[in-house]
Amino acid sequence: MVDVTDRVLALVGPTATGKSALAVALARRAPTPIEIVATDAFTVYRGMDVGTAKPAADVRDELDHHLIDVLEPEDEATVKWFQTEARRVVGAIHTRGKLPLLVGGSGLYFRAVVDDLRFPPTDAVVRARVHERFADDPAAAHAQLQATDPDAAAKIDPMNLRRSVRALEVIELTGERFSSFARGWDDYSSVYAGLDVRGVDVEDAVMRERIRQRAAGMVGSGLLDEARRLAGRELSRTARQAIGYAEAFAVLAGELAEGELAEAIATRTWRYARRQRSWFRRDPRIGWHRPDSVLDGWV
Repeated sequence: MVDVTDRVLALVGPTATGKSALAVALARRAPTPIEIVATDAFTVYRGMDVGTAKPAADVRDELDHHLIDVLEPEDEATVKWFQTEARRVVGAIHTRGKLPLLVGGSGLYFRAVVDDLRFPPTDAVVRARVHERFADDPAAAHAQLQATDPDAAAKIDPMNLRRSVRALEVIELTGERFSSFARGWDDYSSVYAGLDVRGVDVEDAVMRERIRQRAAGMVGSGLLDEARRLAGRELSRTARQAIGYAEAFAVLAGELAEGELAEAIATRTWRYARRQRSWFRRDPRIGWHRPDSVLDGWV
């Protein structure tokens, strides 16, 4: 029997399927108090509001939400950082005798929280040194990798210097084989014995229309003004590439017409939604539902 202090709920699925509203509906009616944990790479950033579809301020006042507005856009939101913070938050929610509900469309962040995934460290100085050593001879880098980690070498093209260097960097930093960090990806056994995941999805035509409406809404709600306020800052790589903001920055730079902004955002969002769907469909733990039935019988 699963201890209630180990129970974790999760609502996942592609963008524009209504996950945030459904999470709020569940939290309002659940007999056990629920606290919502956003599993998203971009809602962590303060000042990035229009383009990230954060829950409204009054909803966040009513219900506890976590990992929203916790970093400045200059900060890099690494997956390892998110894993550590989210697990800390989940533990604190359990301590309060409440249920954590993970909500979001980032499959990578979701799995980082709930599964036994390890993320190798990085060091720019070490990476640069290794790269310099093999800059003119990618095959030599691959040969060294073959000698120290044949499993990793077998998955890397001998002429792909960047990937060979990355693997050698990790070996030098940790003393472990780079391939050892990949072992958890094919194992869907959660670190939480009481993980209960539901997926929500809609038909393609419905999703496309919702995405178009969301993109138009972003533009109409002042996305360009928000991008102007951010443009002069030293944004992290993650913040700068966020869907909507990258396109808005392109408009500000004269690389995209303002009248094409909404369509550019919608096109990229649709592609992202398809990748999200593909990622989540590989997870055998997820039971799939339509929005009108996903909450039925839950908690």
